Amino acid sequence: MENPPYDGKDNNQIPQPFRISDGAGGIDRGPRDIMRDKENPNMFVPPVTDAGLLPNLKFSYSDTHMQLNQGGWSREITVRDLPIATTLAGVNMSLNAGGVRELHWHQQAEWAYMLLGKARITSVDQAGRNFIADVGEGDLWYFPAGIPHSIQGLEGGCEFLLVFDDGSFSDLNTLSISDWFAHTPKEVLSANFGVPEQAFKDIPTDQVYIYQDKVPGTLESQKVQSPYGTIPLSFTHSLLAQPPLKTSGGSVRIVDSSNFPISKTVAAALVEVEPGGMRELHWHPNNDEWQYYLAGQGRMTVFAGNGVARTFDYRAGDVGYVPFAYGHYIQNTGEQSLWFLEMFKSDRFVDVSLNQWMALTPRELVKSNLNVGDELLDALRKQKWPVVKYPGFSYEP
Repeated sequence: MENPPYDGKDNNQIPQPFRISDGAGGIDRGPRDIMRDKENPNMFVPPVTDAGLLPNLKFSYSDTHMQLNQGGWSREITVRDLPIATTLAGVNMSLNAGGVRELHWHQQAEWAYMLLGKARITSVDQAGRNFIADVGEGDLWYFPAGIPHSIQGLEGGCEFLLVFDDGSFSDLNTLSISDWFAHTPKEVLSANFGVPEQAFKDIPTDQVYIYQDKVPGTLESQKVQSPYGTIPLSFTHSLLAQPPLKTSGGSVRIVDSSNFPISKTVAAALVEVEPGGMRELHWHPNNDEWQYYLAGQGRMTVFAGNGVARTFDYRAGDVGYVPFAYGHYIQNTGEQSLWFLEMFKSDRFVDVSLNQWMALTPRELVKSNLNVGDELLDALRKQKWPVVKYPGFSYEP
């Protein structure tokens, strides 16, 4: 061997597609992207337990088109980039201080997580009730499909993740007020609003999307009184203010329609896995899982049945995906906490724990099925079970 087997940790080491456990593989002497190979040690040298073919379950925002506008930027991951991800699509967006994501609406519901900074959101529902709020790091918002809204960066600007309940969604193909005005005859605008056509002489000629404005005044100074009142269910939720469910290897905060009632089509969990920890072997019986990695690095093996399994490496800025009911785990492979969001096109967060299933099945049946002894089953019986508040979630309290 010209190089020793790569352990995924030594940045001075050139990785080779050779697996030390069984001697499979060999040297790659051809043209290579070595930095890329170093980022994907478990894809470059798969564990011996990987087998068969699974579609790609990973895509990085670093590999997407960056849409640059006066006032901010955006980039998205849809089925165009990750074809397996049919249930949800994601947009990573940043607004400068005073930058505005213009007045618009979607055919899909919008769920958002504020990554950093602060923003102001506004909305009006179908009953003429309005909503305005400031959101900061760790806050969520949710706008049902068809509800018009806007987002504006406050002092210092902001960055956030938008998730839509349709994998084919594209943020550049939404319904925007500027685009509608630009494609409506001025005499129609004049008749609709009861003002001269001259009032529309300077309107944009195309969709504005994101534009630069000044930082708005205080929340109180911007409020508009609606004769129909305010939105009855809040469009926002402070996820980081929610007490975490602590575990021996990390923490989790779950948010769905049970504690964020307006969020009817997206359920999520903010998961922390400490160094040396893992998100246990489990699956989700309600829908596919869309993941966004916030910090740290980890690996996930996805089991698809019929002898098929594949392992992927993830780090901050990556999107992962697990098809409905496929078994999987997420293991921290770095030296800092791994943080990620797991999201579902569903009104509730649910999962099934492999540990819990085995522990609550007759002992002799499990032993005969897997040819295991009492040591494993005794350990399973000693584990603590979920908090009732979060049915189906199997981290111990």
